[in-house]
Amino acid sequence: MGCGKDHRSGNCVCDVLKEIEDAQQDVVENCCSTSCEKSINDLLGESDGGGGNNGLDTVPVILYCGDGCEPFKGYGANPNDVSNMTSSFYFRVKKIDENCCAVVELLRDPHDDNESPHDPIHQYTKHLCATGICITVDLDCFCHVTCLPAINAFR
Repeated sequence: MGCGKDHRSGNCVCDVLKEIEDAQQDVVENCCSTSCEKSINDLLGESDGGGGNNGLDTVPVILYCGDGCEPFKGYGANPNDVSNMTSSFYFRVKKIDENCCAVVELLRDPHDDNESPHDPIHQYTKHLCATGICITVDLDCFCHVTCLPAINAFR
């Protein structure tokens, strides 16, 4: 899946994330064999040929900023304690509008006490979960997206 099969906005990152958003919507509320296509197919239950609900609801993504191609780290306040800020390199697509403005949710492993990891490698990913912390981003600012295997972020 190079730049998405159903969306052609001219922004590759936006198109792939729109594919993920569409797939996640189908679960909760074929051009190439890339990690994003596999993750989307796993989410939809198409990898095993079943096509049914397999309990997965999220394709975690890492976004890379256009200038310098560094992994993007989002910040937000803990919904239960606004004085407690946290950050993450891993996100769940929530909504994307026609201008490629997206709402993404920070994903965190609840066992990870490091509230501000230096890079994606230093952030626990074994049990990524939805945090309820959402930020709005302009997808035109990103040049690359990495998809992780589909997970259940709402355990």
